[in-house]
Amino acid sequence: MHKPEDASPIFLLFSFLYLISCFNVGLAGTGEKSGGSSAGVNPFTPKAYLVRYWKKQIANDLPKPEFFLKKVSPLNAVQSASFSKLADQNALSTQLPSFCSAANLLCFPDLSPSLEKHSGDVNFATYSNRNFTNYGTRRSSGVDSFKNYTDGDNIAVDSFRQYSRDSLGHDDSFTGYARDGNVADQTFNTYGTNALGANGDFSHYQDGTNNPNLKFTSYSADASGREQTFSSYTGEANAGDESFANYGKGANGVENEFNNYGKDSNVVGSTFSNYGQKSNAENDTFTSYGTEGNVPENVFKNYAVDANAASENFANYRDQSNVGDDSFQSYGKGSNGPEVNFANYGKSFNQGSDKFTGYGKGAVDPAVDFKIYGVNTTFKDYAKKGVTFSKYNQTALNDQLSSMEDKTGGKKANKWVEPGKFFREKMLKSGTVMPMPDIRDKMPKRSFLPRVILSKLPFSTSKLDELKKIFHAGEDSSMAGMLANSIRECERPPSRDETKRCVGSAEDMIDFATSVLGRNVVVRTTENTQGSKGNVMVGSVKKINGGRVTKSVSCHQSLFPYLLYYCHSVPKVRVYEADLLDPNTKAKMNHGVAICHVDTSSWSAGHGAFAALGSGPGKIEVCHWIFENDMTWAIAD
Repeated sequence: MHKPEDASPIFLLFSFLYLISCFNVGLAGTGEKSGGSSAGVNPFTPKAYLVRYWKKQIANDLPKPEFFLKKVSPLNAVQSASFSKLADQNALSTQLPSFCSAANLLCFPDLSPSLEKHSGDVNFATYSNRNFTNYGTRRSSGVDSFKNYTDGDNIAVDSFRQYSRDSLGHDDSFTGYARDGNVADQTFNTYGTNALGANGDFSHYQDGTNNPNLKFTSYSADASGREQTFSSYTGEANAGDESFANYGKGANGVENEFNNYGKDSNVVGSTFSNYGQKSNAENDTFTSYGTEGNVPENVFKNYAVDANAASENFANYRDQSNVGDDSFQSYGKGSNGPEVNFANYGKSFNQGSDKFTGYGKGAVDPAVDFKIYGVNTTFKDYAKKGVTFSKYNQTALNDQLSSMEDKTGGKKANKWVEPGKFFREKMLKSGTVMPMPDIRDKMPKRSFLPRVILSKLPFSTSKLDELKKIFHAGEDSSMAGMLANSIRECERPPSRDETKRCVGSAEDMIDFATSVLGRNVVVRTTENTQGSKGNVMVGSVKKINGGRVTKSVSCHQSLFPYLLYYCHSVPKVRVYEADLLDPNTKAKMNHGVAICHVDTSSWSAGHGAFAALGSGPGKIEVCHWIFENDMTWAIAD
């Protein structure tokens, strides 16, 4: 039998914590109705520790906010000690699924190749998070349908590697795929390589998805006679990146149609690298691509290089979008007889920019027509022969300016600044009816990490590889991009008068808030999301700190595996609380928290607030509501 004196320290610790958890010892109880730990709560849980820390660091007896306590790690005492030990040993990655599940983190599933056998036509309507590696290889004819696949999933991760490779006449349909999801990661590597004939249809693919990440690597390479249609692809999507690398390389007679691609999407970037390289008679159509989008960014790098008789049509591309940037690098370089038509291209709502570097250089008999093309374009080292500019620049500029004027001669409101997102301080009066933006939290649900675990995890650009290993992030995965982007923003130097810190534990947030404001603080957020995307009536209004200009600490979520907040001190603000009523019944719907920035002199002239309200930096104050799960700290009254 194992003797107690032979037990390891960690075994003894687990044993002690287990005994404690069996006896509902109330050492940490406060007996408070709201936000306190009542008798019977294990004193070694992250929540019990936070309650004690709160009482120690914050010098008032105001109730602890329930919305804040709900963000604390759900780990029990034994789990917290166990995962802390794994973090000490750099071994958390070996238990990542259980760690993510127990700690309520955002992690992607590890996909293994599907071993299921399918014959005939298949409908994958009920599937999610699968690896379809080598599926449909050398398949002859047939149709596979991915209809309503992974709709509404919080995390949609799928891999289609070498799908339909060397197939003959094998059709596939992705209709309504991964719509209304959150954080989607799809990989189509060497999909349809060497395929002969057949059609692929991506219709309403990832519409309404938040942060889509799509990789089409060597898609349809060396294919012959294959047609691809991307219709209403990623419409109304938010953020994210799409990559088409070596797409259609060496293909023969391939037709690709991008229709309503990225329409009404928000800050979606697309990269077409080595697209159609060395292809023969490739025909691509980009119709209404990026239409009415917000800051679409597209890079066409080495597109159709050394191709033969390629035909590209860009019609109504990026029309009526807000700003946007496109880059065409070495497009059609060295190709034979390329035909390119840019019709009504780049007529952005607000002026964007386009760069053509080495476009068509060395091409034989190019035919390029820019008809009613937008403004602010740079051509460097461009093929001069065979290029036609019809109604270019001035006509486009006049049309653009005309479209931005309403019937009264005034400037149209910017459609990409949601009504009510920014407002003036005078609106915060009882009886005012005003639009309420969508304040719902669209981030994945996550929890803070206990500080004892968080302190052992790397968090810097220099240690990004270590962090990617812990969270099983592939080099080009959404997870890798998420980690890099959030860390980069956290490491960004503060702007003028800003003090900032990213925090991943409740204790760290308390420390930052009290370091800026002192220990007599209170944290607030808007009570719920009722009234979102509608009109509300302002009821009774309370001016925090008597309406005096003060400073606060505002905290906003970042997309990361654990709950991470970007917190920063905001000088020269006024903070308000207001009851929000139904304009028709006058019944109370919500209790909002608003912050008004008195000094906007350091803001960019292109800030959405000025697009919505007029004026410019330093000329007006700007107010906004605190959205769901964001918060603001201020000195207690």
